[in-house]
Amino acid sequence: MTDCSSSPAATTAPWAPDSWKDKPIKQDVVYDDPQELEAVVARVATLPPLVSSPEIDRLRAQLKDVAEGRAFLLQGGDCAESFDYCNPAAIEDKLKVLLQMSLVLIWGMRLPVVRIARMAGQYAKPRSSPYETINGEKILSYRGDNVNSIDPACRRPDPQRLLSAYFHSASTVNYVRLLLAAGFADIHQPKAWDLGHVRNKDIRREYQTIVNRLTDSLGFMEVIGATDTTLSALNTVDLYTSHEALLLDYEQALTRPMPKTLVASTSRKPYEPSTPPRESLAPDLCDWYNLSAHFIWIGDRTRQLDGAHVEYFRGVKNPVGVKVGPSMEAEELVRVLDILDPLFEPGRVTLITRYGAGKIGDFLPAHIKAVQKTNHKPVWCCDPCHGNTTTAPSGHKTRSFDAIISEITSSIAIHSDLGSRLSGVHLELTGEHVTECTGGSQELSHSDLPNNYQTFCDPRLNYEQSLDIAFKIAKVYESQRESSSSRQA
Repeated sequence: MTDCSSSPAATTAPWAPDSWKDKPIKQDVVYDDPQELEAVVARVATLPPLVSSPEIDRLRAQLKDVAEGRAFLLQGGDCAESFDYCNPAAIEDKLKVLLQMSLVLIWGMRLPVVRIARMAGQYAKPRSSPYETINGEKILSYRGDNVNSIDPACRRPDPQRLLSAYFHSASTVNYVRLLLAAGFADIHQPKAWDLGHVRNKDIRREYQTIVNRLTDSLGFMEVIGATDTTLSALNTVDLYTSHEALLLDYEQALTRPMPKTLVASTSRKPYEPSTPPRESLAPDLCDWYNLSAHFIWIGDRTRQLDGAHVEYFRGVKNPVGVKVGPSMEAEELVRVLDILDPLFEPGRVTLITRYGAGKIGDFLPAHIKAVQKTNHKPVWCCDPCHGNTTTAPSGHKTRSFDAIISEITSSIAIHSDLGSRLSGVHLELTGEHVTECTGGSQELSHSDLPNNYQTFCDPRLNYEQSLDIAFKIAKVYESQRESSSSRQA
């Protein structure tokens, strides 16, 4: 294997894209024909990258700003993408809700927002059991579209689905780039703001006040001649892709060497070859980038200190995330950071906390205090969805909007009390009008769930509930800002 070892300061053990194979692995997929898998992975390794190393460097620089309190992270998208979601309407809906949410957050927080979509690659899912029972029959669990089918009759893991995942990811990335280049992110579209879904008149009035102040501010800037400068930056945005890097054979195939960069820059760089010939790079002069996505994360089930996933993640240049739940000991969290961030790079690691509204007070303070005793500066990001999943009387998996909001506001308060800062939110959402989570300004109840329950994995916030989240967070930070101003006066 090609040896492009990590810095001696980072680890005493050499690293290579396939060194994870020497470690025990969790959530692995067993294929009937290993030779077919090898052939597919070899084919993926010859295909063009999905993202570029300069884009990843730009995200690294922006996440440093997030970690140091100069920006806020919004990460969101489907629990598990379906190949069927690779269509213009679904992509546009998801992009629209992320852009609108980010604008509301910018208004409320007075900070830039870094946008990362769970998109263009979130096709694999870990499962608590390799089997499930359907209609009394024990069959293999559905592991995501890049492994097998939701159809109970097609649960055999199929290596060819990895190729399908690549091409669906490529199509999604391409369409997002086309939309942004064509001005889809232009926020001066009155028809984009529709608050008709808000049933509560008081809440609708609050939301409309925020929208009016936003549009008034933009109108004022245009009057004073800021259109060609400041406003031009609002017509297009950076939007990054992400997924849980679960299937390491696939991730390795899209891991490519690049000449070392001394400083990550936020400015766009001129074109450079995405994959220089490996023989042209001296081992001490190359960095390895996972070019399947800008940002990848380790799930709560695969973060073992001596495991394959942590081993793989420690060697890639991408900023990375780690899911942190109630089972994570404070000492273990510090050891994970030591492995993944040996050079103490602010924003290198995003800690995506997921406890549940009833448990966050028992676990988050200890985790914050443990990290504060180190030199690590991670991004603290709240995932308020995973710990608040319940089962409705109808048998539908669901999540309560109130519990989601409670975990977010509790996280903000706990960080503030400890001299820390919540720097982001990580949400499972869709731009569609599904009925999978209860509550929100639509006041959905358990009886509404069957109306348009579409997910084949975990329940997602719909378009309206996602905007509700943004408005609620904006109100919290606006209140904090007003309280701070009053104290200073």
